[in-house]
Amino acid sequence: MSGQTSDTILMVRPASFGSNPTTIASNAFQNAAVGDPGQIRADAVREFDALVSAIRAAGVNVVVIDDTTFPTKPDAVYPNNWFTTHPDGRAILYPMLGASRRLERRPDALEAAARQANLDLRIIDSTLVREFEGKERYLEGTGSMVLDRVHNIAYACRSPRTDEGVFHRLCSMLGFEPVLFDATDAAGRAYYHTNVLLSVGADFSVICLESIDASQRDAVRTRLESTGHAIVDVTREQAAGFAANVIELRAASGVRVLALSDAATNALGTSTQTLEGLGLSLVHAPIPTIERFGGGSARCMIAELFLPHA
Repeated sequence: MSGQTSDTILMVRPASFGSNPTTIASNAFQNAAVGDPGQIRADAVREFDALVSAIRAAGVNVVVIDDTTFPTKPDAVYPNNWFTTHPDGRAILYPMLGASRRLERRPDALEAAARQANLDLRIIDSTLVREFEGKERYLEGTGSMVLDRVHNIAYACRSPRTDEGVFHRLCSMLGFEPVLFDATDAAGRAYYHTNVLLSVGADFSVICLESIDASQRDAVRTRLESTGHAIVDVTREQAAGFAANVIELRAASGVRVLALSDAATNALGTSTQTLEGLGLSLVHAPIPTIERFGGGSARCMIAELFLPHA
C-alpha cells in the first residue's frame, strides 16, 4: 500500500441483503424491494462473489468477511461507510444515519481482517460516533467523502448523511483540507453520497460537474486539476448509471486497476477509452440486484485497507 491506491481491500459478503426502508428516503438510487426476498438475497450473494472473483483475478488482495445473520443488516455489503483505515495504524469509525446501519460497525471483524492481511491495526477510533451520532449528525465514511490521500484533501457534498461540522471535525483529525460543495441530481435532490458523483484516482477524477452548484463548480474542478488530476466529466444521466462510483486499486504486480460494475462501464461509454489511456485496467462484473435495491455500486462495496504491514 502507498499513496492514493491500495492493493488490499475488505469486502463483506451479505447475509441479509435487501432494500433498507430506513435509508431509501435519502437515496434516490435505491428502489423498494420487488420479488421474493430469498431470491434477492441469493442473487446479491452471487453478484458479490462474481465481483470479488474479478478483482482477485486482476491481482488485488481481497479480504472477505461474512456478515452475521443476526442482527439483520440489509446494507452490510457496503462497508466503506462505517470505517476508514490510515497508514498510522488507525481505523476511524463513522456516525451513520440508519439505525440498522450502525449495527454494521464490527470492530472484531475489522481486527480479524487486519490479521488475515498481516496488517497492523493499532487503534480503532470511535470519536466521531461518540460526539455526533447521538446528536443526529452523520458522516458516512468514504461514501460521504472522497479522499485525496496524496495531497491530504477531502471532497464532500452536503446531504442528510454528510454533516458539515462532522466533516470539518474529521478533516481536523486527519490534517486534511476540506472541500465542501452542494450537488443535486436532475430532480433537484441532493446526492446522498459524494462517491456517486466523484471518484479521485492517482491522476484522474471521474466527476459529474453539471451536478455541482454553479457557484462552486469551477472551484472544485480547479482544485482537482491543481493536484494533477485529469478530469473525466460525466453527465447526471451517466452518474445515475453509477459512472462515477468507481475506485482505483493496485494489483500486487503494480498494475493499476479500476474496479466498477457492468452498469458503470456501460454508463461511462467512450470515457472508458480515456481511462484505459491513462493506464488503467478496467475490472467489472454485473451487480444489478445490489445496485437496484441497495442503491450503491462497486465502489461502495470496497473498503480500502491502508494499514501498515505487521
